[in-house]
Amino acid sequence: LYSSAASDVYKRQANDQRTIIYQQRNEVMASDDVSELVGNMREEVAGDLISAHIPPQSIFEQWDIAGLEKTLEAEFGLEIPIAQWLEEDEKLYEETLRNKIKQYLDGAYQQKRELVGSKMALLEKQIVLQILDTLWKEHLAAMDQLRQGIFLRGYAGKNPKQEYKREAFNLFQDLLSRLQHDVIRFLSHVKVLSLIHI
Repeated sequence: LYSSAASDVYKRQANDQRTIIYQQRNEVMASDDVSELVGNMREEVAGDLISAHIPPQSIFEQWDIAGLEKTLEAEFGLEIPIAQWLEEDEKLYEETLRNKIKQYLDGAYQQKRELVGSKMALLEKQIVLQILDTLWKEHLAAMDQLRQGIFLRGYAGKNPKQEYKREAFNLFQDLLSRLQHDVIRFLSHVKVLSLIHI
């Protein structure tokens, strides 16, 4: 396993991931306004959470509206009256409901940005960089653990190199997902009053 071929797999995987992270970090560092990036993250997070409670192309009986309201409040710090919307408007189907929730989240965040003013741009940038750096360090430690233990898969009749590639990819996807969720959760829960006095 510790042949040069295996070593090349580890290095290539690590280099590919490092390139993506450093590129994203450099783009954030070079920008004075990361609101578009944060907006894209909010869109992704909202989409993930909605899909977890309203499966795509599902019927109303499969929807978990109470669970969705609870989850959105935990993640975004907002009480969104989704059940009430559905009672009041029978024409709300999956796609229109998704859009309505996302518009509500965007509107609430835009209000916060306007109240805080120019300091919000600086906070967004700092939070993205801080969370990215923290998660990247954790990810490198997890990758190192994976690399050290992956040879054991050979005893189970699995190809360690293939297993490493698959698990390294999954770890990286988790990192990107956590980055979005952690950034949005922090920025959603931070209070306007404390921001104004920064």
